[in-house]
Amino acid sequence: MSFSKTRTRITRTLAAVASVAALTFILLPAQAAAGLNIVATTSSLGALAREIGGDEAEVRVLAPPDRDAHYLDARPSFMAALRRADMLLELGAGLEEGWLPAAQRGANNRAINSGQPGHFRAADKVELRRSITMDGPNMGHVHEEGNPHFNADPLRMAELALALGQRMGELRPDDAEAFVQRAEAAAESLREHAEKLAERVEPDQRIVVYHEDLDYLEEWLPVEIVGYLEPAPGIPPTARHLRSLVDDLEGTEGTVLYAEFQPPRGAEFLERNLGWPTHAVPLDPPADSGLDGYLELMSTWAQALPQR
Repeated sequence: MSFSKTRTRITRTLAAVASVAALTFILLPAQAAAGLNIVATTSSLGALAREIGGDEAEVRVLAPPDRDAHYLDARPSFMAALRRADMLLELGAGLEEGWLPAAQRGANNRAINSGQPGHFRAADKVELRRSITMDGPNMGHVHEEGNPHFNADPLRMAELALALGQRMGELRPDDAEAFVQRAEAAAESLREHAEKLAERVEPDQRIVVYHEDLDYLEEWLPVEIVGYLEPAPGIPPTARHLRSLVDDLEGTEGTVLYAEFQPPRGAEFLERNLGWPTHAVPLDPPADSGLDGYLELMSTWAQALPQR
């Protein structure tokens, strides 16, 4: 083989190696930037995951915060997101049972199936309040494990942050120390903010709520749930039930709270007949929130009540 041909072949080989190296250099940072691909069912879970994951995680939230997470459809977009996920975060205890299992099946991603390290069921990490759906008639879900709406309790969310940081570290050992440190900082922020807000609220507050989705306010604020706008879980307010509430609570002071996506008619009836102020509040932070969004949500709940 002539020297000219040999030199040409070597040049081509070196060029090919350089191209591969350049492509690798381009792709690896992109993969690193992607980090841990997390899908969370609710934005409260998403906020924790973003805070703990930092730049080492990407987070997608499935349930819009202005919708009732009980009643969603297993959309193709949910399945597509779950198909690419390294980790699935769900509240559990039956909250997402109407749509999440179907979305998981459609995703066909073994890594996030029940029992796999990539499946994180938050209800397994905290102690739940008893659910009122277990008592008397209801027209929908029965939460036999307990009340799944513990995202309204920052103290349980603090416990959850620690467990989540640990699990994320198990999936990405190289980032485990950072995940755990951020989780500990998040837990401390949640506890401190809860304590400050509770101190500002007038003690012995009485509240009526629409559903059991705000019951966990009793766990960290000086409030007592004294009634529900629903006559039974899943049943819309009736005139007879609302009149009964008015009769029971007449002559007392309190506040009516309900979720922004719930109908206001029942709350307005109590406001007219009892003089109790009413507030429509979000149950979750904005879908793209980090921890600051959840802390602001806590403030919204507390500020709906009379302050010292």
